[in-house]
Amino acid sequence: MTMVIATRMLDTPEASLAYDVRGPLPTADGRPPLFLIGAPMDASGFGTLAGHFTDRTLVTYDPRGLGRSTRTDGRTTHTPQQHADDVHRIIEAVGGPVEMFASSGGAVTALALVAAHPDDVTTLVAHEPPLLPVLPDAERAIAATRAVQAVYEAKGWGHGMAAFIALSSWQGEFTDDFSVTTAPDPAAFGLPAEDDGSRGDPLLSHDSDAITAFRPDVPALRAAPSRIVVAAGIESQDTLTWRTAVATAQELGQEITVFPSDHGGFLGGEFGQHGRPEAFAARLRQVLDAR
Repeated sequence: MTMVIATRMLDTPEASLAYDVRGPLPTADGRPPLFLIGAPMDASGFGTLAGHFTDRTLVTYDPRGLGRSTRTDGRTTHTPQQHADDVHRIIEAVGGPVEMFASSGGAVTALALVAAHPDDVTTLVAHEPPLLPVLPDAERAIAATRAVQAVYEAKGWGHGMAAFIALSSWQGEFTDDFSVTTAPDPAAFGLPAEDDGSRGDPLLSHDSDAITAFRPDVPALRAAPSRIVVAAGIESQDTLTWRTAVATAQELGQEITVFPSDHGGFLGGEFGQHGRPEAFAARLRQVLDAR
């Protein structure tokens, strides 16, 4: 079944937010809409996953300054608090509360949202939030991230992305000499070696430092009525975002919930990445239904 996508704009004092609604509001079955969020990924990354939930009313959005959403505050930085406030406004606009699947930096946003607005979300599935401060090797993980940013600043996007792949695939705790390993040949990953001069990629620049540096408000999350499920893909095991998911789950007094595939397991060709979206969607449905 193909669902009609209604795109709406929500103006705030600092941004104009684009969000999409698939299905009726109020929902046909009385169940909360399912809100899918990511960062720095925008709504275009959820096309395949949305196709596996045509029986649900879905909401997706582009975070401020990304995709179709513009910002008027003159800044390029991204913080969990800003994004959480934006998502709260959208949830109010669609008549919340919502169920939520949140990926990567979107999972950081979602944890900030639940702490600040605990009645907005009934169930949150937070998939691989990259929360570096919760790691036992937090200082070395932050240093490794800075090393990737230095490669990007010095050599451009292709080299920076190759370094990021090395960072995100590193197994176990980081060593003090990780920086020596962060400059593989971009050609090995099918990436361009030429520098186009741009330095605004939120994944590789310092613009999203506040996302990875965020420490969740554990007492507020424990006190919230929301059911919080911290998840990670089995193919991510022992990599950076698997470890941050495990540490976050431990702080919340739970074990991680394992999903198929990896960090982008729900992708079906978006951004050239292929996970296992059918199996991923089935697992997500199972977790959401286990209320």
